[in-house]
Amino acid sequence: MVPGMMSFRVSCSLWKSLSAASGFAQAWASPPSPAPARAFHSCIDPSIGLSDDQKEFQKVAFSFALNEMAPHMAEWDQKEIFPVEAMRKAAQLGFGGIYVRPDVGGSGLSRVDTSIIFEALSTGCASTTAYISIHNMCVWMIDTFASEELRHKYCPTLCSMERLASYCLTEPGSGSDAASLITTARRDGDCYILNGSKAFISGGGETDLYVLMCRTGDRGPKGISCLLVEKGTPGLSFGKKEKKVGWNCQPTRAVIFEDCAVPVSNLIGKEGDGFSIAMNGLNGGRINIASCSVGAAYASILLTQDHLKVRKQFGKPLADSQYLQFKLAEMATGLVASRLMVRNAAAALQEGRQDAVALCAMAKLFATDECFTICNQALQMHGGYGYLKDYAVQQFVRDTRVHQILEGTNEVMRMLISKNLLND
Repeated sequence: MVPGMMSFRVSCSLWKSLSAASGFAQAWASPPSPAPARAFHSCIDPSIGLSDDQKEFQKVAFSFALNEMAPHMAEWDQKEIFPVEAMRKAAQLGFGGIYVRPDVGGSGLSRVDTSIIFEALSTGCASTTAYISIHNMCVWMIDTFASEELRHKYCPTLCSMERLASYCLTEPGSGSDAASLITTARRDGDCYILNGSKAFISGGGETDLYVLMCRTGDRGPKGISCLLVEKGTPGLSFGKKEKKVGWNCQPTRAVIFEDCAVPVSNLIGKEGDGFSIAMNGLNGGRINIASCSVGAAYASILLTQDHLKVRKQFGKPLADSQYLQFKLAEMATGLVASRLMVRNAAAALQEGRQDAVALCAMAKLFATDECFTICNQALQMHGGYGYLKDYAVQQFVRDTRVHQILEGTNEVMRMLISKNLLND
C-alpha cells in the first residue's frame, strides 16, 4: 500500500459518514420554508431536545471534528502524534476551558453543554477529545478551588491551551484505592519537598502543568493535599512513553518526583483538601469521558449504516438482513439511552443535587460499557474489513476500551452506586 494511503482511506470513510450525518446541522441555520415538507429526523440525532444555543455550539463542535480532527485521526494514532496545534485551534473556539469562569478566559458553559461538545468532538477523534476533557477538568479544579492569584496566573493560558495540564492521582500501588497514595509533600519553609511517583498520566512529559495529589498528613483521604507543579521544576522527571492499545495520540508516562521543591503558594485549597478536590474533579471527569464514549459510538453507528447499505453478500445489501437490522436497532437504542443518562447526570451535577455523585457513576458505568459494546458490534458488522486499520471503526474500539478503566474503574462505579443505595 502507498504510504499514507491507509490514513487517507480511514479519513475519507469517516469524513463521508460524518458529512452525511451533519446534514441536519445545516438545517439549523436555514429559515423554515413557508410550506415545509415532512422532514425525516433520525432517532439517534444528537440535537434532539437541545436549545437553539446548544445546537449552535454543537454545530461548531461537529464542524471542527469533521474538518480538523477526522481527516487526521488515523495518522495521529499510527504515528503517535500529540496534536497540540489542533487542540489550540479547538481552544480558539472556547473548548480549552468549557466550564471555567469567563473572567479567566473560560467559556462559562454548563455541564450539559460540555457533554454535548465532547460528544460531538469525539466523532472526529475520541482519544484527542478525551485528553481535552482531562485538560478541562484540571483547569476547572484550579478555577474552582485555587486562590485568586493562582486562578489568574494559570487559567488564562490553560483556557487558550497555550499551556497544557495533566491530572496526577494514580500511583503504581494505588489505583482504585486512591486514598492510599504515598507520594509525599514535606513542608520545608516556603516550599513543599515532593517525593514519589504517579502512573498512567495522560500528557505526561509533554504537558506544562501537573495537578498533583500528594500526602501532607496522616494516612487516609484527610492527609491528602493538591499542589500545582510546573514542568521544568528541578526534581521532576518522567518515565518512558507507554505503548498502549489505544489513546495513541496522547502520551502516557509515569511522573516522578525526587526532592522536587514546589512553592507553598502552589497549594490548591488547604492542606487536607486534596482528596475532596480530586473527587469533585472526577465527578465531572466521568461525565466527560462518558460523553467521549457516546460520540465514538455515534460515529461507529454512522459508519455501520453506510457499510450495511453498500456491502453486498448473497446478492443483496447487508442492510436487507433482518438480523443486522435488529442489531443496528439495539445499537441505536443503547446509544440514545447512554446519551440521555449522561445528560441527566450532567444536569444533576450542575444543579448540585445530592444524588449527583451516584448519577455520574451510573452514567459513566452504563455509557462506557454500552458504547464500547456498540463500537465493538460495529466492528463485527464490518466483518474482516472492520479489523483492518484502513477502517476507522477499529480505532473507536481501541480508543473507548480504556474508558471503562479510567476516571474510576467501572467496578468502583458500582461501589459508589451501591453505597448511595444502602446509605441510611
